[in-house]
Amino acid sequence: MRLRKTGHVMTPDVVSVRAETPFRDIAALLGRYGVSGMPVVDDDDKVLGVVSETDLTARQAEPQGSARQQSARSGAAGLHDRTAGQLMSAPAVTVRATDAVAVAARALAEHKVNRLPVVDEEDRLVGIVTRGDLLQMFLRPDADIRAEVVDEVAIRALWLGPDALAVSVQGGVVILEGRLERRSEIPLAEGLTRRIDGVVAVVNRLTYRLDDTQRRSVAPHVHEIAEGSLRS
Repeated sequence: MRLRKTGHVMTPDVVSVRAETPFRDIAALLGRYGVSGMPVVDDDDKVLGVVSETDLTARQAEPQGSARQQSARSGAAGLHDRTAGQLMSAPAVTVRATDAVAVAARALAEHKVNRLPVVDEEDRLVGIVTRGDLLQMFLRPDADIRAEVVDEVAIRALWLGPDALAVSVQGGVVILEGRLERRSEIPLAEGLTRRIDGVVAVVNRLTYRLDDTQRRSVAPHVHEIAEGSLRS
């Protein structure tokens, strides 16, 4: 199956900052590019953390006494003298460009974030993936989804002709109809179809000619015959 990778749906042009980037520059970049957060990287483009509007506003909302105490400890004059390295959330949750889209979706849900930095094999920043990027997968035309089901499931996986199954797609819902040779092929066809990008649900109306899931063991039958022979 040609599973969609995170690198296929990510945004490659990423606005990032260094750990030493000051508060005012971070706020200006967020406003200029219309984003709500950005990765913080080192000189080797490796992700150190993520700084967001939430990080900035949360710091700004601190009681004055607390802010002064933290400034004194850090040696900074005040909130607006802080840097991305001091304000960011760390360590950053990242995904690899080679990870399946499902991995990115799970990470977004588990960590309750709206975006994830995408890194390469050497953990260098190569893009960013958002919830919106993943939602675009479910906007695939029905015709494209149907063509992939026929090609990947019917032809490549089940070794059938292109017209062996009746495949229809409506709003991302795939309807599978037809008769397969073996019963065990039915869950395989449904499972592979569910993994295709853009599939919302699968309606399985497949039937089978042979039931290969109820094979009897030969050993007990042979044992019974042997015992019968001994008794006779």
